[in-house]
Amino acid sequence: MPPLADSGKRTLARILDMILVGVVVWLLTWGIGVSEFDVDSDRVEVGKSLWQSAVAAVLYIAYDTVLTSRTGQTLGKKLLHMRVANLDDGSTPSVQGSLSRAAVLWIPFAFCCACVWTAICGGWSYFDRPYKQGLHDKAARTVVVSTD
Repeated sequence: MPPLADSGKRTLARILDMILVGVVVWLLTWGIGVSEFDVDSDRVEVGKSLWQSAVAAVLYIAYDTVLTSRTGQTLGKKLLHMRVANLDDGSTPSVQGSLSRAAVLWIPFAFCCACVWTAICGGWSYFDRPYKQGLHDKAARTVVVSTD
């Protein structure tokens, strides 16, 4: 098994992925007239915010699941020379493992507590021993390793 990736590099890769997919979510929802910030002092359109959250959850989960199950790398991880590996044998996670990992990370992010959940879920790797796993890694039994 390659060495475990540095938690700081993992955080930077996640931020890059969040920006990349976030721009796509914003463009898609803006293009069809949906904005999370459509608030009028007379009415608040909750449906639009919910719609944007659903689009975000689907796109973030799809992005993470497809890329992780194919190569073990999102674009952020690829740029920073890391990959996701199964804890037991170091192989690339299956679609099912990648999906469970992505769902634990992105569903709470999209629907309720983006900043707080991301900090807890991903930040867990700063304190976890011996494998530096985030909560999403624990759910899928994965680790993030260096490819340098």
